[in-house]
Amino acid sequence: MRVKVDFSGGLHLLFGNAKSMEIDLPCATEEMSMKDFIAWMKDNKLQERPELFVSGDSVRPGILVLVNDVDWELNGLLDYKVQEGDSIVFISTLHGGIVTTRPCS
Repeated sequence: MRVKVDFSGGLHLLFGNAKSMEIDLPCATEEMSMKDFIAWMKDNKLQERPELFVSGDSVRPGILVLVNDVDWELNGLLDYKVQEGDSIVFISTLHGGIVTTRPCS
């Protein structure tokens, strides 16, 4: 099963700087819930700082998830069954601002 995953709001830094990836999920996975998909992403694609992506069985608070351009809250959250061709977007709403090394005038 092939899905497209996009990262925004700095989350790409946790996934090897990839802002987008096409993922072929294991063939044995005929039905995968979002809960299972998030765990799979953590175990197979996440490269650093898992505490910034997951909290328990879900994404951490402050990460907006869209499935086919629809808020996952409207699709059943963790119970949604990932389907062939789905587009899944993870957007961090918690990110820093501009860092300056000199005082503002």
